[in-house]
Amino acid sequence: MRIVLFGPPGAGKGTQARLLSERHDLRHISTGEILREAMENETPVGREAKSYVEDGELVPDDVVRRLAEDAIADEDMGGFVLDGYPRTLQQAEWLTAFLEKEDASLTAVVNLDVPDEEIIARLSKRRVHTETGENFHLEAKPPPDDIDDALIVQRPDDQPEAIRKRLHVYREETAPVRAYYEGRATYRSVDGTGSFEDVYGRIETVLEETAAPARAER
Repeated sequence: MRIVLFGPPGAGKGTQARLLSERHDLRHISTGEILREAMENETPVGREAKSYVEDGELVPDDVVRRLAEDAIADEDMGGFVLDGYPRTLQQAEWLTAFLEKEDASLTAVVNLDVPDEEIIARLSKRRVHTETGENFHLEAKPPPDDIDDALIVQRPDDQPEAIRKRLHVYREETAPVRAYYEGRATYRSVDGTGSFEDVYGRIETVLEETAAPARAER
């Protein structure tokens, strides 16, 4: 099973990707995580990426592409869920070409659809531990009582106005990606509101729908 999972910040991609990876024995490929791992392990691509990070620059698309391709290849083109990649039209085209070359098509492309106001409500309640970096949520995962309140802060980009700007940038950036996949039989937009299990159940339904044609062709 090969899945692309995308959606705006705060849509729950990371949580759903983790559930999918655990319950279907898939590799969870998050570009942020594989970038950190590559830099820590000082792989050739990791060293190249680190040079950009240390200079305060964005890691170029081509470097991110190679990281994603390496992570997929590590699974022998088998089961994976891509979390937040592709994020640009060029990345989507690269991914298609890479998978077609390996005769390994996507099972599903799932977009988590969550209204902006709900995302703002979710993210504005997020808090972070200044020393450990651990994330909390005032409702879903409140910080333990034994943690000093002074260590629990709200990130500047989790302020409502900053979130609106992030959402605007996201929609402008990923609109071509959504348009690229929308006409394909593997694409589905899923209601991302409700509990984690509610959303997961909708994704499972999508996977059944998109996997059925592939099984029928065998």
